[in-house]
Amino acid sequence: MKKLILTTLSFLLISCGSIDINVYKDNKPKLDLKTFFTGDLTAHGIIKDRSGQVIRYFNVEMNGQWSEEGIGTLAEKFVFDDESIEYRTWTFTPIVKNKTTQYLAKANDTVEPVGISIAGNAFFMNYDLLIDYQGEKLQVRIEDKMYLVNQTVMINESTMIKYGLDVGFITLTIIKQASVDAS
Repeated sequence: MKKLILTTLSFLLISCGSIDINVYKDNKPKLDLKTFFTGDLTAHGIIKDRSGQVIRYFNVEMNGQWSEEGIGTLAEKFVFDDESIEYRTWTFTPIVKNKTTQYLAKANDTVEPVGISIAGNAFFMNYDLLIDYQGEKLQVRIEDKMYLVNQTVMINESTMIKYGLDVGFITLTIIKQASVDAS
């Protein structure tokens, strides 16, 4: 009986496939990583535990810049409801394949660089993140799915996974701030 239960659970985990980003290839507005993640942005979100209960709220201040070589840097400052602060800096390195620019992403608290998938208005990336959990570093898998709603708003849904099981969920809205003309 135990073997049957394990086999059934394994089948269910394997059969729960991920969404293919290419279903969004014709969606508009088209996402241009460099355009959206340039300048000041803010984000506002929640973290839910595996049961769906909201356990944390947070706000993020972000600033994106791009070098002449096309390398992007996105500096993030997270402020949580308990007043704790965390910093993350992403680096987006361009890679040209078949005349198409793709990116590798790496942050100060990710385990290794990961490829980014972009199609239409969607932006997916899966990575291993080191988070502080009760004073120790815990490695969790993050599956990020972001959708550009309009030229200034992106919705991000993330699933946190440990040992193949969903352990938490993150939802946030990213808002591109209007640039102020210095003239």
